[in-house]
Amino acid sequence: MEILINCIKAFLVGGGICLIGQVLIDYTKLTPARILTSFVVAGVVLSALGLYGPLTDFAGAGATVPLTGFGHLLAEGVKEAVAQFGFLGIFSGGISAAGAGLGAAIVFGFIMALLFKPGDRN
Repeated sequence: MEILINCIKAFLVGGGICLIGQVLIDYTKLTPARILTSFVVAGVVLSALGLYGPLTDFAGAGATVPLTGFGHLLAEGVKEAVAQFGFLGIFSGGISAAGAGLGAAIVFGFIMALLFKPGDRN
């Protein structure tokens, strides 16, 4: 029963974040790139204000998978690196926190490109 409740919470929070993105696409003249960038920045700002951490505790993957979760990950990495290394942690913290996920995305993207031969469909 607990797993069902966790899935519902993740679905509602993740769906709410996606709903905000869809509303921005449909009713504003913002480009998708600006919306995606805004989501990352929103994750950083909400994390800095201490609001995104409790949301990830509540919703799990529903809050960590969207791009706002990536912004939260960068902010948390910088915060930990600054505590450990001081000022230089500003430059290394976000990259070290997100490095494994970014590396995996690049490797698996490369593998999929080899397997499925992407390109123009024309």
